[in-house]
Amino acid sequence: MKGTEPMLPFRGIRALGFAVITSMLSLALAAQVGDAKDVLLNRLKQQFPPTKFTADRSNVVTVGSIVALQKDGLLVYSVTVPNPPISVYKNGKLSQGFGDMFKVDMVDGAGRDGGSASIPRKTLVTGEKFWISSIEIGKDAIFVQVTTDPYDDDGRYFGTLKFLVPKGTIPTPDEGVKAVSEVLAVQEAGSQPVPDQGAQMAPLPPPAPAPAKYAAVEPPPPAPLPPPTIALGQTKAQVCAAFGDPARKAVLGPKEIFFYKDMKVTFTNGKVSNIQ
Repeated sequence: MKGTEPMLPFRGIRALGFAVITSMLSLALAAQVGDAKDVLLNRLKQQFPPTKFTADRSNVVTVGSIVALQKDGLLVYSVTVPNPPISVYKNGKLSQGFGDMFKVDMVDGAGRDGGSASIPRKTLVTGEKFWISSIEIGKDAIFVQVTTDPYDDDGRYFGTLKFLVPKGTIPTPDEGVKAVSEVLAVQEAGSQPVPDQGAQMAPLPPPAPAPAKYAAVEPPPPAPLPPPTIALGQTKAQVCAAFGDPARKAVLGPKEIFFYKDMKVTFTNGKVSNIQ
């Protein structure tokens, strides 16, 4: 009929409707994936509260959890470099992939096959403790960045743990926590800002009252000492140590007599030979 718009063929209408439905499903799926990532990330941050550092990583701003390493082989570099090395957790072990190491070596200026590394690096082992500084969810992995306390020689170090997940999937919160917990164990948790040392501190609570003192119990009197004794053959020094100096002395040739109040001791050649 003249003057009317040409109608779309039925096949074209059906194709257009299918495209609209597909687009709507894609948007819905993307929203669900985004929600799943958010739920996983929130759960991981609740289980492993990150610590916030200053921009140069020299000081802690907000205290998070302290974790202990459960596997050997975590590579960390000085925080003076732009990017930390990546240690991949796979089949129960930590290792560094060629691609990740190549990127870091390019920054370092030393190839993997020669030259000396200029970036200070350390390999941490089971039991060493450090801070979690960030947690991110990637397309095929969970990334957990850690930062150490300062070392005496060259400051803090940092590194990234990469927990692989099947492409196109998002682990459940329990699965994510379980994977990270195989490598990191929370030792101390916290999420409080570090107080400014120059700020006015809250007054301390009054000290607790001292416990009541009980009356001192006097020790029992010492047992009386046995009376001093004297025996034949003792020397003059032994007799004086037991009875004190005599009231007077008498020397008769090889003999010497000590006179006490109620006793007379005769020494022959310096030893007791008679007691009266």
